[in-house]
Amino acid sequence: MKICKIPKINLDLFASILPAFGELYAPVRRGKGFVFDRPARWSEVQLNYPRTILPPKKFLLPPRETTFKFDSSEGYRDTLAEATKPIVLFGVHAYDIFGMNILDRVFAEGKYKDPYYIARRKSTTIIGYDFEPDEKHFAYSMNADFVDSGFDLLLSDVGEDYLVLVGTSRGDDIILKSGCLMQEPAEADFAEYKRRSSQRRASYKSRIELGDLPEILEMEYHSEVWQEIGERCLSCGSCSAVCPTCYCFDISDEVELGSLSGSRIRSWDSCLFRSHALVAGGENFRDSRASRIKYRFYHKQRGFVAEYGRPSCVGCGRCAECCPAGIDIINVIETIRGERNELRNGSAGAPA
Repeated sequence: MKICKIPKINLDLFASILPAFGELYAPVRRGKGFVFDRPARWSEVQLNYPRTILPPKKFLLPPRETTFKFDSSEGYRDTLAEATKPIVLFGVHAYDIFGMNILDRVFAEGKYKDPYYIARRKSTTIIGYDFEPDEKHFAYSMNADFVDSGFDLLLSDVGEDYLVLVGTSRGDDIILKSGCLMQEPAEADFAEYKRRSSQRRASYKSRIELGDLPEILEMEYHSEVWQEIGERCLSCGSCSAVCPTCYCFDISDEVELGSLSGSRIRSWDSCLFRSHALVAGGENFRDSRASRIKYRFYHKQRGFVAEYGRPSCVGCGRCAECCPAGIDIINVIETIRGERNELRNGSAGAPA
């Protein structure tokens, strides 16, 4: 891989060339949180954000999208052209890039490939940016605090400059277009990068042990912990919505009244919704909240490991931050492992 550096004072000039590669989205403050949005001016961009409310998966797998339209006169018309609109995501953290790499395995590398996801992924330029972990991050435990693929450029703070790791030919095109903004790094820059990288790994306040967790989950399948969590869980689906790797969706057809025209809609779904495992005839395979939240943990920490060789969690901490019932994935795993006697007190749940 090619490595260069850019002085921090040149970052706004660097950003000014990015619209040539697509519509620019970057982390900006909205209310009390941060979101990836189009900045009105570069001064709005907040690169020191802890995490965004929604992960960048919203650009690759939108919360709601029309996959095709149909009518009696023109027949079927897909919307793939809309999915090829080029965009640039600037300031993406490593764990979110890792999350997109996981989605790639599901939607782009499996037996059943998703053309809409693939079109958006190919049309999206990813510029990563390093971060300082807070008390909810545990990406280091999930081996997601650094990535070596899935990005076009990756910026790392080394003081007055950023080291720029080039990951793709598109990233190299951006470097070439940047011209004199880029410089050759020195040995001192590499030494500072290694120092900061080691310091960042040591600064994680939250860690979990993944060794033999799938086996322990198998042993604890009937644990009373799941019932305890189920009594607290609101089944709101917030954790699924903010998760970088949750990919369940529902399909519905919307037909215009009085006509034979309509659209097929794909929208985010959640295994915590009571309707998720409901089938024709009224049977529900996961009718209780306890069974639904257990399924979520087992899928991310056990089922995904069996199929893809690693958990689908990236340690971003979004689920713990957004949960109105105070359910924390680290507390749950520590309890299951026997490292904690009981779950930390949280808000009471609601009827299923």
